[in-house]
Amino acid sequence: MVGMDSYMNTYLDRRMKLLIQDWDLATQNDLGNFEERLQTIEETTKQIQSFENSAEITLDNLEHRLLSLKEARR
Repeated sequence: MVGMDSYMNTYLDRRMKLLIQDWDLATQNDLGNFEERLQTIEETTKQIQSFENSAEITLDNLEHRLLSLKEARR
Protein backbone atom coordinates (compact mmCIF):
# COMPACT_ATOMS: atom_id res chain seq x y z
CA MET A 1 0.00 0.00 0.00
CA VAL A 2 3.02 2.31 0.02
CA GLY A 3 2.47 3.05 -3.65
CA MET A 4 -1.18 3.90 -3.05
CA ASP A 5 -0.32 6.12 -0.05
CA SER A 6 2.26 7.97 -2.10
CA TYR A 7 -0.23 8.40 -4.96
CA MET A 8 -2.95 9.66 -2.60
CA ASN A 9 -0.56 12.09 -0.89
CA THR A 10 0.56 13.46 -4.25
CA TYR A 11 -3.03 13.73 -5.46
CA LEU A 12 -4.19 15.50 -2.29
CA ASP A 13 -1.23 17.87 -2.32
CA ARG A 14 -1.96 18.81 -5.92
CA ARG A 15 -5.68 19.27 -5.23
CA MET A 16 -5.00 21.37 -2.14
CA LYS A 17 -2.56 23.55 -4.08
CA LEU A 18 -5.18 24.11 -6.77
CA LEU A 19 -7.84 24.81 -4.15
CA ILE A 20 -5.63 27.39 -2.45
CA GLN A 21 -4.95 29.06 -5.81
CA ASP A 22 -8.59 28.96 -6.97
CA TRP A 23 -9.95 30.43 -3.76
CA ASP A 24 -6.96 32.77 -3.34
CA LEU A 25 -6.41 31.49 0.19
CA ALA A 26 -3.50 32.52 2.38
CA THR A 27 -1.06 29.92 3.63
CA GLN A 28 1.12 30.00 6.73
CA ASN A 29 4.07 30.98 4.55
CA ASP A 30 2.06 33.92 3.21
CA LEU A 31 1.25 35.10 6.72
CA GLY A 32 4.70 34.48 8.17
CA ASN A 33 6.05 37.94 7.37
CA PHE A 34 2.69 39.68 7.05
CA GLU A 35 3.50 42.52 9.47
CA GLU A 36 6.80 43.22 7.72
CA ARG A 37 5.12 43.30 4.32
CA LEU A 38 2.34 45.52 5.67
CA GLN A 39 4.90 47.95 7.09
CA THR A 40 6.68 48.06 3.72
CA ILE A 41 3.39 48.82 1.97
CA GLU A 42 2.60 51.59 4.46
CA GLU A 43 6.03 53.18 3.90
CA THR A 44 5.60 52.94 0.14
CA THR A 45 2.15 54.51 0.45
CA LYS A 46 3.66 57.46 2.31
CA GLN A 47 6.25 57.89 -0.46
CA ILE A 48 3.54 57.79 -3.11
CA GLN A 49 1.46 60.34 -1.20
CA SER A 50 4.48 62.62 -0.97
CA PHE A 51 5.06 62.26 -4.72
CA GLU A 52 1.39 63.00 -5.44
CA ASN A 53 1.53 66.14 -3.32
CA SER A 54 4.67 67.44 -5.01
CA ALA A 55 3.31 66.55 -8.45
CA GLU A 56 0.09 68.42 -7.69
CA ILE A 57 2.04 71.50 -6.62
CA THR A 58 4.17 71.31 -9.77
CA LEU A 59 1.10 70.90 -11.95
CA ASP A 60 -0.57 73.89 -10.29
CA ASN A 61 2.54 75.96 -10.94
CA LEU A 62 2.65 74.86 -14.58
CA GLU A 63 -1.03 75.69 -15.06
CA HIS A 64 -0.46 79.11 -13.51
CA ARG A 65 2.51 79.72 -15.83
CA LEU A 66 0.45 78.61 -18.83
CA LEU A 67 -2.33 81.04 -17.94
CA SER A 68 0.24 83.81 -17.52
CA LEU A 69 1.74 83.05 -20.93
CA LYS A 70 -1.69 82.98 -22.57
CA GLU A 71 -2.56 86.33 -21.02
CA ALA A 72 0.79 87.79 -22.12
CA ARG A 73 0.13 86.77 -25.75
CA ARG A 74 -3.09 88.79 -25.85
